[in-house]
Amino acid sequence: FFCCCCFFFFFVSTTPLPPNPCFKMPIVDSILHTIGRTPIVRVNKIAPKHVSMFVKVESFNPGGSVKDRLALAVIEDAEAKGLLKPGQTVVEATSGNTGVALAMVCAAKGYPFVATMADSFSVERRLLMRAYGAKVVLTPKAERGTGMVNKAKELATQNGWFWTQQFDNPANPAYHRQTTAAEILSDFAGRRLDYYVSGWGTGGTLTGVGQMLRLARPDTKIVTSEPQQAAMLNGSAWAPHMIQGWTPDFLPSVLDTQVYHENQPVTDQEAIATARELASKEGIFCGISSGATFAAALKVAERAPEGSTILAMLPDTGERYLSTPLITITTTTLAKWYSGELFLAQTKKSSSCARTNTERRAFPSERSHAKGGHTRAARMLHSTGNDP
Repeated sequence: FFCCCCFFFFFVSTTPLPPNPCFKMPIVDSILHTIGRTPIVRVNKIAPKHVSMFVKVESFNPGGSVKDRLALAVIEDAEAKGLLKPGQTVVEATSGNTGVALAMVCAAKGYPFVATMADSFSVERRLLMRAYGAKVVLTPKAERGTGMVNKAKELATQNGWFWTQQFDNPANPAYHRQTTAAEILSDFAGRRLDYYVSGWGTGGTLTGVGQMLRLARPDTKIVTSEPQQAAMLNGSAWAPHMIQGWTPDFLPSVLDTQVYHENQPVTDQEAIATARELASKEGIFCGISSGATFAAALKVAERAPEGSTILAMLPDTGERYLSTPLITITTTTLAKWYSGELFLAQTKKSSSCARTNTERRAFPSERSHAKGGHTRAARMLHSTGNDP
């Protein structure tokens, strides 16, 4: 028995372990120390053969999206400047990912957090924020992104809360210059990088990374993307779209509109279909905005010279889209969603749905700041705790 044990320990100690970055992860003092340093992954099956395509998978951040970077940046910048006091409530307007990220950062640092969000965004995001201890104030979809920003400003003014102002806060793109761009430059040191593709919501990622790549890799083409039906950078008027997190109904002040070389809009259908393909063929389960970004990258690839290398950002995970068309409808009915026909039908049907007992127990006091009457479906989706 003793000999067998000795042989076993000798074998374990001398057998080389397979390559695995997990073995290099340090012990950290806070979950916030794991933000960033996300992997860049080769796309093998759906990339055209004449190019090399890679994705930076931001769902590896602890909060599941690229917005973890923004959240940490604006909070630590406010702390350093003395703008955020211990125990002070933080408030922000969000389509969901920034809200989830801020809820996580605030939970780790001990700040109460309140999110304002249009009632058209996915229920998973509201549930995630609630899980982190945050409260959510819903605004009417008809008021668009401007409505939720105005509500955040109103609450901050009335209550003396700290408003992070993600759309206007220079700490947002600055953090991407310092971390996201630095990671990309490090990973592609000594390698080709012909195209960098990113969508825009606040514009922080596109601006920060784009500015650094223009300085350090001037031969790299910066390509942005936005919803085809809301291509505001191309001069089009804003219109509703399904790519959550992209393109509010205004141009954020942190967005550098001169940083990109090309704008490649995509449709909702292309975004959803590409996100599904990344999951089913590459094993990368990502959100609709990620699908949109890679759909734009595929269009770039079609005309890229042979041997080109293309990097696309994947902002978040698909797990917060389970109640959206990414999962809930078939490809054959996607065209009806795009035209609005199925959306109107489902909205009418949803208004008669009763709330489940589980939801009643989990969220006993939910109210909305939306004006006018509320359907039963709207009440079912509100996942705030005690509204401020």
